[in-house]
Amino acid sequence: MDNEIKSWLFDILNAIIEIESFFQDRSKEFLKYQADIRTKRAVERNVEIIGEAMNRILKRDSTIVISNSRKIVDVRNIIIHGYDKVSDDVIWGIVVRHLPVLKTEVEHLLGE
Repeated sequence: MDNEIKSWLFDILNAIIEIESFFQDRSKEFLKYQADIRTKRAVERNVEIIGEAMNRILKRDSTIVISNSRKIVDVRNIIIHGYDKVSDDVIWGIVVRHLPVLKTEVEHLLGE
């Protein structure tokens, strides 16, 4: 794996860790997330970073296997280009269901 791909994987990992940090001192509840505009925007920004890094990885080496990689890029595109269509439900689903899996996969790839 080349150094640029590793760098992008670290970007993904750091964005996930930052998202996790937003919920360290409070419970992970959807309604609280939905009511907190600052946290929502910070999470969305980190999802953008994850999606852009994923897009770069896929362009560089399409053989790297990461679950839902194309969907991650698609969500990034929706946030950036369809900002008025961003769904709190979708972003929350990513945070609670998909980021833990992505974190494990990225850590595994970086450990190889």
